[in-house]
Amino acid sequence: MHDPAAPDVDDQPFAVMDCALITIASGVRAQNLKEFREGLLKAPLGSLDHHFWGRLLRPQFDEPEYNNDFASWAWRGLHDKELAERLSMVTPTNYPDQESLRQEVLEILEQRLDERELVPWAMADQQFQFLFSQVVVFDTGLRCTSPQDLAPRLRSLSTGSIYYHFIDARNRTAERCDDFSVWLTGCGDKGRGLAARMCGIDPYFSSLKELRQIIAGLFEQFFPERT
Repeated sequence: MHDPAAPDVDDQPFAVMDCALITIASGVRAQNLKEFREGLLKAPLGSLDHHFWGRLLRPQFDEPEYNNDFASWAWRGLHDKELAERLSMVTPTNYPDQESLRQEVLEILEQRLDERELVPWAMADQQFQFLFSQVVVFDTGLRCTSPQDLAPRLRSLSTGSIYYHFIDARNRTAERCDDFSVWLTGCGDKGRGLAARMCGIDPYFSSLKELRQIIAGLFEQFFPERT
């Protein structure tokens, strides 16, 4: 009798990867709000991922007041709290692709430029540099043949693995979803049920450590046998 929780025969094992980010300068800089808007048009689309998501893997020596680099610079560089708050409210997971996200940010910047009589400037040492990241992937060698096999290992995965499989995957998969969910759809009814729950997680407002706990907790709920 077929076990509905078992992986399909043709499914590949889940290959656990790790990653690190190499930061690269785009050469595009901004000293004021107008240049910032123009820079956003010139910078590569990958810059959006870096400035919205990259801080998850960067060392943080203090608790950032805002959750993306654009909002942080609007406050710390331009001292425009209104703009910072508007940019901080942008949730990248609400947009189907990077271009749609860029258009939303551009609209906020243009609206703020229309509202201001004077274009706000940053100090000379407070330029905004548009950066992007190269993802360097490492194979951990860990292979899991079933969700029951993966579940007890999740809490020990590195934050780099969580970033690669849950954040970076959204740009790599046709479903624009995390690697876990894509794999789980071939793991029987329980796997598909867990995939549906995983796809409902919005990772933007959580740290990678918090995401790891959430993911592990869901796996343990659906596949408790070996946890």
